Amino acid sequence: MKNLSNQQKGSLLAFIAVMFITPDSLFIRLSNIDTWGLLFYRGAIPFGVIFICLILFYKSNLLKVTIGMGLAGAFYAATFSLTNITFIISIQNTNVANTLVMIATAPMLSAILGAIFLKENPDKKTWVAIIITFLAAVYIFYDSLKLGNFIGDLFGFITALGLAMGANIVRFSKTKDLVPAAVIGKLIVAIFALFFVKDFGLVDSDIYIVPLMCVMCVAIPFVLVTIAPRFITAAEVNLFFLLETIFGPIWVWLFIKEQPTTETLFGGIIIIITIATHSFIKLKKS
Repeated sequence: MKNLSNQQKGSLLAFIAVMFITPDSLFIRLSNIDTWGLLFYRGAIPFGVIFICLILFYKSNLLKVTIGMGLAGAFYAATFSLTNITFIISIQNTNVANTLVMIATAPMLSAILGAIFLKENPDKKTWVAIIITFLAAVYIFYDSLKLGNFIGDLFGFITALGLAMGANIVRFSKTKDLVPAAVIGKLIVAIFALFFVKDFGLVDSDIYIVPLMCVMCVAIPFVLVTIAPRFITAAEVNLFFLLETIFGPIWVWLFIKEQPTTETLFGGIIIIITIATHSFIKLKKS
């Protein structure tokens, strides 16, 4: 990593993070636990795993690093936990497609916030990539879009805004390690979910599916996502997340035989080509 440019480091971290996240939809479909129980474990297990890793890494300096995050750490923990919670609320109150299209606005919101607060106005190529991928995401979910519950759509937009804010906070505080803030955010999620969980029991395949999902699709990628904006803009980081719109359904297709629609495949190809082209151009310049 030492010999890589910042663009290469950030792009690699964001790409690896998204690849770990892509089986998330599959694991959620395979699990039998209720929504709030799942949210609790997606907060508690990553909290425990990453907290132990931080203790091993920082040892006696962990408290000093945590305090040293300052207000940036507090704001990041707040936005990090907010996006986890609002995503679940959105899914429960509107059509899934509505939620995913709302979240697809995250790169655009990241670019706008970055331009306003960090004076990092993305170049024309990045804006073109953002617009193309957003339109491709709308195309994928167009047939499923409905006049859903306004509250659900609103919380979907808040989720996208939270992702944009979080990435920009990391970008603003790129000299600080905000991973402890992400850990605190996960603890907040687990505590919040506690008030709604009816059954904590994990039965049958959930005994290994839920922990695997929480480590592979939550803990690992969100540590990487917390680090990536130190090296590339928030808009570029969130742009990579749109790869999940194509790779997620492919995992479900491979294991559950739920064939993706033509729109998913065509729109997904557009997203992959756009992000690959954009990344190639940016890496070539670095």
